[in-house]
Amino acid sequence: MSLVPDAPQPTFVISQDSTRIATYDFGDRDAPAVVAVHGFASAALLNWHASGWTRDLTRAGHRVVAIDQRGHGRSAKPHRPADYSMETLVADVTAVIDTYLLDDVAYLGYSLGARVGWHTADLIPDRITRAVLGGIPDADPMRRVRVDEARAFVESGTPVQDRLTNEYLTMAAGVHGNDLTAIVAMVEGMRDSVEPTPENAPAQPMLMAAGSEDGILEASKRLAARAPHAEFLEIPGRNHFNAPTSRVFRDAAIAFLDATR
Repeated sequence: MSLVPDAPQPTFVISQDSTRIATYDFGDRDAPAVVAVHGFASAALLNWHASGWTRDLTRAGHRVVAIDQRGHGRSAKPHRPADYSMETLVADVTAVIDTYLLDDVAYLGYSLGARVGWHTADLIPDRITRAVLGGIPDADPMRRVRVDEARAFVESGTPVQDRLTNEYLTMAAGVHGNDLTAIVAMVEGMRDSVEPTPENAPAQPMLMAAGSEDGILEASKRLAARAPHAEFLEIPGRNHFNAPTSRVFRDAAIAFLDATR
């Protein structure tokens, strides 16, 4: 028997460029809203529901609106790199917040979702009042992916020589429903996107977190130290891929959201 309740069917929001974005609504609609955005090559239900976040957040009195980022889950999966700029991903989240008529929103993001949250919170501080951002580095690790090798693998099965590129493709291929052509388009499309820096740091209260075994730990700590109102959690014994399943992380996030409500 599953330890988490069944997930709702997706509701689709149309973003500014007419892309369909899948969303999942959990909990009491009058409760304080948490918008949850997953990491690269993952999906809303995998990142936030199967790991227990939606269960624990709703039990703590929060409403959760989880989003499949474009190129992932049940959302549309464009194949053009031009459809995956940071500005576009931020616009998708903003469209969801607008469509759901949400104000005083808490943002929950991990990895890519945390990067998107950093910029969204900076751009609409009147809507997003606090944020939990896990696994966020001060640079885009996808810049190191060899797009030429990734595309050759997807198009013709040519073996990938670059270790990091192979790891990204293996991770993406391991998630049911992923479209590798769309995933590679996202990697290419985001290569010149704006990075998280102290200069564009959100001013809202933030809890930032990274696993003690994550290679981006020190970079995340540095970024948090330069943000105006951020505190940092080192998640014991976790790496970049399994940190979202940590109960320590969930409990700290819920305590933070309750304290800043």
